[in-house]
Amino acid sequence: MTTDELLSIEPQELQFPFELKKQISCSLLLLNKSDNYVAFKVKTTNPKKYCVRPNTGVVLPRSTCDVIVTMQAQKEMPLDMQCKDKFLLQSVITSPGATAKDITPEMFNKEAGHEVEECKLRESEEGSSPRASVSDNGNYSVSEQSAVSRSHVQRPQPEENSYEAKALISKLTEEKNSAIQQNKQLQQELELLRHHSSRSRVGIPFL
Repeated sequence: MTTDELLSIEPQELQFPFELKKQISCSLLLLNKSDNYVAFKVKTTNPKKYCVRPNTGVVLPRSTCDVIVTMQAQKEMPLDMQCKDKFLLQSVITSPGATAKDITPEMFNKEAGHEVEECKLRESEEGSSPRASVSDNGNYSVSEQSAVSRSHVQRPQPEENSYEAKALISKLTEEKNSAIQQNKQLQQELELLRHHSSRSRVGIPFL
């Protein structure tokens, strides 16, 4: 995405080759193709993790500005090596001759009637990332549904279910056959007992 009327960004994708306990920087080039002075502001969903210099500034007409985004040294590997963090570039036309000292938060307030252009920076294609959204009040937040999508619940595969079902059926069949065989043996023993009992009562008068 680029804000063609005011600023364009190169590259449009932030990449941080992850290394434990090491700061990693990524450079952004902001290009002002208009004849206006353009003020900008860079937001991130994780300001404690990233350092953006400068995070606000003014790009002169037909000129460029370099922005360095630095990821602080991390003590642990990210879960599944997937980055949840997002970045947003806001830009607005400002008065001629304006400098970074003239930038105020009110300049980027849409509710105040200012025409603010916004550009969301894409991330690397490696691994899926949760969606991010910008609320009406300008706060940048990651969608809550990403927390649910990242819950790691190991579910048995269909092949495993089929194998377990066949094993269970085979076991039940064996138990059933064994029970039938035992039942037959009991019936034979019962017949023998009845036969011996009837022979032992031969010749004994019934009173």
